[in-house]
Amino acid sequence: MSPLISRPLTLQKIRRIAIGISLLLLCGGIGYYLGFRRAAKEFSVSPMTIFDVVNRDVPPEHRAINFSLFWQVWDELEQSYLDPTKINAEKMVYGAISGMTSALGDPYTVFLSPQDNQQTKENLAGAFFGIGIQIGYRDHQLAVIAPIKSAPAQEAGIQSGDFILRITDSGKGIDRETQAMTLNEAVSLIRGDLGTNVVLRIARDGTDEPFDVTVQRKEILIPSVELTFLAVEDREGRFVAHLRLTQFGERTKAEWDEAVTTILSRRAEVDGIVFDVRDNPGGFLSGAIQLASDFLKNGTVVMQQGRQGSQTYNAENGGRLVGIPVVMLVNGGSASASEIVAGALRDRLGVTLVGEKTFGKGTVQEAKDLTGGAGLHVTTSKWILPSGQEIADTGLAPDVEVAQVEEPEGEESVDEQLNKAIELVISDK
Repeated sequence: MSPLISRPLTLQKIRRIAIGISLLLLCGGIGYYLGFRRAAKEFSVSPMTIFDVVNRDVPPEHRAINFSLFWQVWDELEQSYLDPTKINAEKMVYGAISGMTSALGDPYTVFLSPQDNQQTKENLAGAFFGIGIQIGYRDHQLAVIAPIKSAPAQEAGIQSGDFILRITDSGKGIDRETQAMTLNEAVSLIRGDLGTNVVLRIARDGTDEPFDVTVQRKEILIPSVELTFLAVEDREGRFVAHLRLTQFGERTKAEWDEAVTTILSRRAEVDGIVFDVRDNPGGFLSGAIQLASDFLKNGTVVMQQGRQGSQTYNAENGGRLVGIPVVMLVNGGSASASEIVAGALRDRLGVTLVGEKTFGKGTVQEAKDLTGGAGLHVTTSKWILPSGQEIADTGLAPDVEVAQVEEPEGEESVDEQLNKAIELVISDK
């Protein structure tokens, strides 16, 4: 008998994610910009100076651009728009800047209003009032990437792959269709005060009509590292460490160190590690380097190539888990930093990837704080794995492809991907 383990699943399969997402947000739970790094740099020009401007001339380097059209439209709106109370100079400036970033055609380069910028920073702390879902786009429609384990959304029956057609919150006077809605807008609408309700109109594959799901907002505390020791059949006293990573956030390093210490304390009885980054949308680059370094003694983890050249990131302070057999679990929700670690371990150590093709988020966004609290996330470079492979748009194909089959409701689910990973990591022993 193969030493496999069957147990109920809480992970849902990521299905047919069709286009890139500019961010993967756990609405009110936790949200991350995939693969961005922080920058404390502040722009020296305050948005408020725009509202007091007298000289509308443009800088010499932009003389060829006709900015007079911008001001012509601005003046026309101020003078002619039906409802003058709707003229909000700050919002108009923010809208114009958002249009400028959108014109690049890069969903990862975005301007953030002060509210949205603060939201993304708070998201990485991992504690909010919300419903706990990751959202993105599928077939150009807002969709659920994955509900968070035991969060209100999952408890209310929301599933991976569900389309979100409408968001309603009577308490906030909101009743909006999601067509053409940005992810930041959707997150802002889905979030709210503790104990309040939001209603999502859901369309689901296999159902004839859309239906409404009411979800009560709660505080969402999400650990980024989960460690479970799974007993191996036919090997008394032997275990596989199932090390699941859900994000690369601010708390990840401390949680990871605790998990590694626990594994090492039981090293004599551990036959291998299943490193699980399924549904992990990424996060901070520093976290990816630190975690990969625990499996690598030295050498390249990833290369970053930008306009000004390239930079190589090497393993550092690591090697704590060197010598322990490892297999990685990946799927369509594994993105950015997850793909960096998976690619590095595959290229450098020959680690087997099990599951489904990864997302393909292979660019770097630098987060800049602007005066007034606004923010700019701008794509500055792309990732290149030690083998020379680029991640962007292509993703990583698993070495052993295993589709996660969703069992009919009421039947016990078996994590075939995890079982296959256990089988492989034990065979390495």
